[in-house]
Amino acid sequence: MIQISHLRKTYDNGLEVLRDVNATIGRGEVISIIGPSGTGKSTFLRCLNLLESPTGGSIIVDGQDLLSKQTDVPRLRRKMGMVFQSFNLFNHLSVMDNLCIGPVKLLGKSRKQAEARAMELLEMVGLAEKAHAMPSQLSGGQKQRVAIARCLTMNPEIILFDEPTSALDPTMVSEVLGVIRTLAKQGMTMVIVTHEMHFAREVSTRIFYMDQGVVYEEGTPEQIFDHPQHERTRVFINRIRNYHYVIRSPRYDLYQLQGGMALFCTRYYLSEHIQHQVQLLAEEVLQVIPLDKGEVDLALRYSEECHTISLELLMPPGIVTVWKSPQFAPDALSLSIIQGLCDNIIESVDDTPEGPRVRLIFNLKQNEQ
Repeated sequence: MIQISHLRKTYDNGLEVLRDVNATIGRGEVISIIGPSGTGKSTFLRCLNLLESPTGGSIIVDGQDLLSKQTDVPRLRRKMGMVFQSFNLFNHLSVMDNLCIGPVKLLGKSRKQAEARAMELLEMVGLAEKAHAMPSQLSGGQKQRVAIARCLTMNPEIILFDEPTSALDPTMVSEVLGVIRTLAKQGMTMVIVTHEMHFAREVSTRIFYMDQGVVYEEGTPEQIFDHPQHERTRVFINRIRNYHYVIRSPRYDLYQLQGGMALFCTRYYLSEHIQHQVQLLAEEVLQVIPLDKGEVDLALRYSEECHTISLELLMPPGIVTVWKSPQFAPDALSLSIIQGLCDNIIESVDDTPEGPRVRLIFNLKQNEQ
């Protein structure tokens, strides 16, 4: 239904929000866009209906280039409804008038036709009794449901949701998500920017993880949430908290490293026992890793989602095959301690801008947590 190719957006001040976005959206799909704040999710959504003008690239909607000067943009836009996080209702109009103004003025419907359709939609979103209320008389969740109904009065083929629950009290989030679930079951094509991870997993056919101005990773909810392929995705999905320390020589400051780890454990309410375990693990690992081969990036990671803790090292290539070697572990006790503290040790090679680097992950035993 929509084909996005090499989409870019740079503002006048030189800020590049979208670098090279490539994606397809099929009819009937529900796409959830997730990712850290400030990575271009809402800008991408607004570019799809030209609320933001892209700097480059193409957006093909049903075979028509949205960015072509020959395209009837207003007509093509009517295929795409948009629901904003701030509702955008006309506060001087009743709920019924908010729903009827578009169909009457833009679609040429009679007032009677518009009201009949509006009432059907208000029934669907559970607000028929509020038909003649003013927006000021509604809660945030009710306003957002009215905004969804208003969008549907224009008979869109696709609906774009820009964080539809972010302005709501937590008690009102479920009523809005319930309406979106209903639309998904009806086969409505939707693109949803959201921070509601459990909802995105439940309702989506595909997930786009956006980071650094690109669709960094995409896949089914199972692929993205259970088997992410990239480190950034994994960190975001599992709400992983990090403590980083760069080791530049064998004469690194062990006391500074241990102090940083202690502060990290305190900040995230990890017990003194866990603090002792991770400090011991780091000290023993660094006994058996050759630190004269180049910089070693050490990260202590705590997943709030999974309640797991790991020590991860990113190192120059070559170390992975020698870190267990006796010549680098004159004290075999260190290796024994490491193995006793860890459930498993994972080795891999990462492609980075500086070239391939070895990643070594030590997963602390669950019973130590």
